[in-house]
Amino acid sequence: MTDTQAPGSGLHSPGSGPGGLAADIRRGTHPLSRFGDTLVGIVVKLALLSFVNGAAIYMIVRMVTLGAPWWGLALTAAATLVLNVVYLGKGALPLKYLVPGTLFLLMFQVFPFAYTFYIAFTNYGMGQILTQEQAIERIERVSIRPLPDAPRFDAVPFADGDDLALLLTSADGEVFLGHPADGLIPVDELDVETVDDRIVAADGYERLSLGAAQDRIDAFTDLRIPIDEGEIELVSLTSATLREQTRIWDPETETLVDRLTGDVYAPSDRGRLVNVDDPADRLSPGWRVVVGTENFVRAFTTDAIRGPFLRVVVWTYLFALLSTVATFTLGLLLAITLNDPRVRGRRFIRLAMIVPYALPTFMTALIWRGMMNRRFGVINELLGAQIPWLNDPTMARVSVVLVNLWFGFPYMFLLCSAALQSIPDDLYEAASVDGASGWGRFRRITLPLLLVAMAPVLIATFAFNFNNFNIIYLLTGGNPPIAGAATPVGHTDILISYTFRIAFETGAGQDFGLGATVAIMTFLMVAVIAAVSFRWVAPLEEVNR
Repeated sequence: MTDTQAPGSGLHSPGSGPGGLAADIRRGTHPLSRFGDTLVGIVVKLALLSFVNGAAIYMIVRMVTLGAPWWGLALTAAATLVLNVVYLGKGALPLKYLVPGTLFLLMFQVFPFAYTFYIAFTNYGMGQILTQEQAIERIERVSIRPLPDAPRFDAVPFADGDDLALLLTSADGEVFLGHPADGLIPVDELDVETVDDRIVAADGYERLSLGAAQDRIDAFTDLRIPIDEGEIELVSLTSATLREQTRIWDPETETLVDRLTGDVYAPSDRGRLVNVDDPADRLSPGWRVVVGTENFVRAFTTDAIRGPFLRVVVWTYLFALLSTVATFTLGLLLAITLNDPRVRGRRFIRLAMIVPYALPTFMTALIWRGMMNRRFGVINELLGAQIPWLNDPTMARVSVVLVNLWFGFPYMFLLCSAALQSIPDDLYEAASVDGASGWGRFRRITLPLLLVAMAPVLIATFAFNFNNFNIIYLLTGGNPPIAGAATPVGHTDILISYTFRIAFETGAGQDFGLGATVAIMTFLMVAVIAAVSFRWVAPLEEVNR
């Protein structure tokens, strides 16, 4: 056997050692494996590692600044260390390809799924987004208010460039320089400059005229001077008042006390501060806590959630099935028709068929929405009717399936055309000789051989339509709404759009815990469908044997 054998024949190519390309890379004799040892390779490697390390350092600093959890910092540092060890060390060529892919897999697939799974077991949602410390801090901050007998101060605006301050004089004659970051500082402790017993400069700050201060009135109005009792704010450019904190957290007793009413609030296991004497009195916002399987229980036991949820599940399966069958059937019929050489202009017709597939979905879906408008849509104008395409529950579902058919049939048409052309003509000729009819040839030759190639595509199409968010969101938005539901849900919502509306729609929505629960159940449904479908498809492989 000579060295002129074709690549891919299982033998080595010219110049290769025993074992071919893979063995050359492992031994380090192939140019690809030696690139990292060249000057250019070393420079490129160091440049990329410098970029990665710089990005990692920036991320770690930002994470520390934002108070990210320790495990996030540890994972970021560990991933950066692994990349440096792999790419700066010699050998271990396979790891240089496996490590980046594995890290991206963990970042963009494993972590989002794990985090969604975690959220499904929490009460994360509107009003309970913060941590306990953040929630208590927010409650304390909003409790700062001016009281009727609050102390007053004479105020004079001062500024050091964009840095603002106030010269404050209390009722007993004490003078302070008030700064948002430093609080009240007695002027006796500062380097001041006076003119005619009037302070015109203090510690780098200069006195502003009322006209100059008026030009910056918004900034001075937003200015807050923190003190132990609360904070000082301007009432006018010449006076200020103390806004006192009426609710104070006591870390020793782990309770929050309202100074005005005397009410005491304690944390509950539901992530709220609850009045110890009146459990119905709860403060907002709350914080995230783990609630176990409560969201799953709510989905199946709360009538206002269970009923609409089950309707959405049934419609999701029906929509995916109808869309898949309809697009495959229409695409196959068109492919069989245009596969006949007697049809004239096949090339032009095939090109026209691809147009719906080539156009952006977000644009054409909105065009269809306008065309189906009950009062002004072109479809009703042509028909001379007032058909509620998008307003009636049944017609809205029919409209969604029809528009999705328009989007999906070109894809099926292209694949069916390619699959039909791969079927040998000899099979049809032999069937004709045996007296098989056109339907018989289709049923016994075309369809079985076509399903061998198309079955995985049909499974993927079903899974895609099961999560076809774009067509639902852009065409109907899930509407018309289902009356009496405890969550935002409509008659055309499928599971993915229902999840989106629960998690992100304002009003009754923004329940991330319940949304994550529906997302987990959707994933499990798709996984089961895929597993069963591939077991069903396996016998079709026998057709080719």
